[in-house]
Amino acid sequence: MRVLLVGAGGVGTAITRVAARRPFFERMVVADYDPARAEAAVAALGERADRFHAERVDAGDRAQVAALLREHDCDVLLNATDPRFVMPLFRAALDARATYVDMAMSLSRPHPERPHEECGVKLGDEQFALAADWERAGALALVGMGVEPGLSDVFARYAADELFDRIDEIGVRDGADLTVDGYEFAPSFNIWTTIEECLNPPVVHEAGRGWFTTEPFSEPEVFDFPEGIGPVECVNVEHEEVLLIPRWVDTGRVTFKYGLGREFIDTLKTLHLLGLDSTEPVTVPGPDGPVAVSPRDVVAACLPDPATLGERMHGRTCAGTWVRGVRDGAPREVYLYHVVDNQWSMAEYGSQAVVWQTAVNPVVALELLATGTWSGTGVLGPEAFPARPFLDLLTEYGSPWGLREQ
Repeated sequence: MRVLLVGAGGVGTAITRVAARRPFFERMVVADYDPARAEAAVAALGERADRFHAERVDAGDRAQVAALLREHDCDVLLNATDPRFVMPLFRAALDARATYVDMAMSLSRPHPERPHEECGVKLGDEQFALAADWERAGALALVGMGVEPGLSDVFARYAADELFDRIDEIGVRDGADLTVDGYEFAPSFNIWTTIEECLNPPVVHEAGRGWFTTEPFSEPEVFDFPEGIGPVECVNVEHEEVLLIPRWVDTGRVTFKYGLGREFIDTLKTLHLLGLDSTEPVTVPGPDGPVAVSPRDVVAACLPDPATLGERMHGRTCAGTWVRGVRDGAPREVYLYHVVDNQWSMAEYGSQAVVWQTAVNPVVALELLATGTWSGTGVLGPEAFPARPFLDLLTEYGSPWGLREQ
C-alpha cells in the first residue's frame, strides 16, 4: 500500500507517528500547503522516517492532488485536512482511481427557511451524491473514519451484530476532563471545525420520520463518563454519525451529544452573536490597503494550535456510543467507549490525547484495507464493515476499548 496523506497538522502528524510503527504500507507521502510542516512531520520520525516523504500540495486544487497521487503511484488518499477541502480531495482520489479515506465529511448548509426543524444540505450529501461514480470506477471512499465519526460508528455496528437483538436508540456521547495550563479558553481540537459542528443546527434521526434538526445545544443531559472522568453535561451537536449510522444500522433513534461545558458553550454563543463564526470574508484595513479576511480564520489565528498544547494538557478524553435495546427478550443498555489519557499519549507518541485518538483510527482502517479484511466499492461509512476485526486490531495497537453495562 502506498498512501498520500494530505494535511500535516496535529492529526496528520499523529497519523505518521502511529503508522511508522506498523509494517502494512510501503510508502507514505506527507503533503501540506506549508512544505515546512510536512518536512517537520517526517523529520520527527527519526530512524523510522525511511518510508515517508514530504511534498507540498494545495488541498483545494483537485488536479494538483490527482497528479501527486499518480506521480508517487499512491493507491490511497488519506485526508487529514479540515472539512473545507473534503470535496476537491474526494474528487481527486476518484480521478486517480485511488481509495479515499477521511475523518470528516462534506459540509452541510442549513435549511433556508426552517433551519431548526428541517435539514438543508446534510453532512456528506455531496459525497453520497457521487456514490454511483465510485461504484462504476470499482473504487472505495471510506468516509467518516476518525474517532467521532469513525470508531463511534464501528461501536454501533458491533452492538448491532453482537450485543442486541433489537436496537431502540443509539447516542454517541463525547466527554473529557481535560484542562490546559495557562489558558482560559484553549480548544483541544481545530476551532474552525469545532465552530462548524457546534453552531450548525444539530441533526437527529428517528425511524419513520427520518432526519430533522433542532436548535444548537438542545436536549441537555448529564452523562456519566467512565474511568474517572465522571458526570459531564452533554448537548446535541451536528455530527456525521447521525447521518451515517441509520444507513447501515436498524435503530429507532440516533443522536450525537458533546460534553462542551457551560463556559465553552457561552464562548461559542458570543462568537456567533458577534458574527465571528462567519466564513464570509469581511474587509478590514491593512498596512497596504483593505484586506478581505474570514472572521472564523481570525479566531483560529488568535487561539493556540491544539497540536502544541500537549505539554500543558492534563486529563482524559472519552469517545463512545451508548446503545439501548433488547437482548434475549430483556432490556439492555451499554456504553462502548475508548479513553485516552493525555499523559500516556504524550509520553508514548508525543501527541496530545484528542488528536492522537482521532489519528489512530484511520491508520487501523488502512491496515484492514491493506490486508483485505475490509473491502468494498462506492461511498461507505465504517458501519458497512465488520466491527470485530477493527476492535481487535485497535487493541493490538496498544489502545484497548471498553464496554460498560448501564
